[in-house]
Amino acid sequence: MSGIGGGVVRRTYWLSLLGAALALVLALVAAGCGGNSKKAEKAGGGGKTTTSSGNPITAALVSDVGHFNDKSFNESQLNGLNKAKTDLNITAIPLQSNSASDYLPNLTSAIRRKADLIISAGFLLAPATATVAKKYPNKHFAITDYPVEAAPFADKSGNPLFQNVEGLTYAANESGCLVGVLAAKMAEKMGKKIIGAVGGIKIPPVDIWIAGYRYCAQKAVPGTKVLINYSQDFVAADKCKTQAQNLIGQGAQVLFQVAGLCGLGTLKAADDAGIWGIGVDQDQYNDAKRVLTSGVKRVDIGVYDAIKQVQDGKFKGGSDLLFNLKNDGMSVGKINPAVPQSFIDEMNKYKRQIISGRLKVPSAL
Repeated sequence: MSGIGGGVVRRTYWLSLLGAALALVLALVAAGCGGNSKKAEKAGGGGKTTTSSGNPITAALVSDVGHFNDKSFNESQLNGLNKAKTDLNITAIPLQSNSASDYLPNLTSAIRRKADLIISAGFLLAPATATVAKKYPNKHFAITDYPVEAAPFADKSGNPLFQNVEGLTYAANESGCLVGVLAAKMAEKMGKKIIGAVGGIKIPPVDIWIAGYRYCAQKAVPGTKVLINYSQDFVAADKCKTQAQNLIGQGAQVLFQVAGLCGLGTLKAADDAGIWGIGVDQDQYNDAKRVLTSGVKRVDIGVYDAIKQVQDGKFKGGSDLLFNLKNDGMSVGKINPAVPQSFIDEMNKYKRQIISGRLKVPSAL
């Protein structure tokens, strides 16, 4: 897969890590993960372009176990589906998964309900998506946070096996970098060069955020210590709160939540301790009292764009759409007024360097 924003999300990264991470997903069956004017970049080979009559289509979105009310990852994708319903006059079918055992039934339900496009809302749905996509090669599928050049959608050489599946991938390390700059600067201002992150499960779509966060925090403020814990959950806020409190006890002044609905517990722990929290996926500024900012991943745009592709007859299976800072697929949410303008200026300097390709942000821890 070609790089995003100067090559920050690399094919070798995905191919080396996804196999092990996918095995973890299968073991943790009860866990869940936690239209733009600028077009997403294309990655990989040409893929197969499909045709359409131009008539309104039916699109289904299958959530992961984080639920559509997670105020983050799944909710944002549902927003994209609903926008397509309003703008494109499609028939929208949202299917919520309450456990991992719902993935296959929900995907199959979408087939029975004659969906023209079935979107899997995240990494954790990859095995089930591959199973159903193989059985129904004439149906269109898209999957968020998963490249089609990795197993189970590709062979060992990274050659896509499915011409009916499109990956919706995001340079979350770029946005992670920007919030990391603010986190480090604020921690230094507060008198301690210690920040932290609470992830859900240790999988690539989580670690890519934290990799950028850590790298740029330590680059912006040398000597910054970055503490990392995982809740092993994307739903239960109390589990994230416990992990966050552990990091606070070690001196963390800012905490980045990368755990969907569970991560609201991290933001609450930051509130209670009088430190700063950073949201993820959507702008979570209003979800807690002491939110510094949020790393925003426009998965709503990914869902919308995939739907529009199918409706316009331009869907390209066997390839990925790439979303990054350059095409506004990644961004930063509202910034708290407590952040000095000089810190924001520093963050924007990093943003310009990433977009220009002068700064290469790692995508793996």
